[in-house]
Amino acid sequence: MRRLFPVTDVTDVTDETAAREWSLAELAAAYAYPEPGPEGREPWLRANMVSTLDGAAQHEGRSGPISCATDMRIFGTLRALADVVVVGAQTVRQEGYRPSRARAEFAAAREASGQGPAPVIAVVTAGLDLDFSLPLFTSPLVPTLLLTGAGAAPDRVAAAEKAGARVVTAGEGGAVDPARAVRALADLGHTRLLTEGGPRLLGQLVAAGVLDELCLTVSPMLTAGDAQRIAGGPSVTLPRRFTLKSMLEEDGFLFTRYQRS
Repeated sequence: MRRLFPVTDVTDVTDETAAREWSLAELAAAYAYPEPGPEGREPWLRANMVSTLDGAAQHEGRSGPISCATDMRIFGTLRALADVVVVGAQTVRQEGYRPSRARAEFAAAREASGQGPAPVIAVVTAGLDLDFSLPLFTSPLVPTLLLTGAGAAPDRVAAAEKAGARVVTAGEGGAVDPARAVRALADLGHTRLLTEGGPRLLGQLVAAGVLDELCLTVSPMLTAGDAQRIAGGPSVTLPRRFTLKSMLEEDGFLFTRYQRS
């Protein structure tokens, strides 16, 4: 892996040692969350997505075919840095989400940061139309959260709670309000937020103006077809401007990090 941006005194080194595999500690430092301010740690929501050169976020409904081993190492590192992973219900069903796991490599750092052994999974779901017999609900290391609206069906809320999930109201009626969801998670002590989509959820977060950072892997692949982009749904009135903070490269994959301007 090579750092392409920001430019440093070693960026242009061509020696073979410059293109080595980064340690997990180095990746964690490269993707660290902002330091707390005078008033304490404010919620910071980052997204982690992958896209092909022609804009596809998936191939045949899954992101795995357009990813790579290093992308998955960064994926794991970003999870290890987060308090909570926010994901849409459709992605849970489609990608077969499982509970997050504790990783020995990050145990000391998480304890020093006041974090639990693994990030919480928080599922955004209006209708609670989920299979509560899945391991995500029956055997998580930390209880799974369900972010839903105040109008969620009582029988589905009861089924979720019986399965061990914690239901959090983050909207009126059947809808989840993204800004309210961020506040609700922060109120629970989860300020280092990570979302892995899918595209519909990311589009809602972008439209609501609550996304602080995008970690985007640009995959050197072309898929054609009609796959979704990384963000879907209604367009915003004006495009949101983000600033490039870092760019890493390995085997043609670009690992970029953008922050809200």
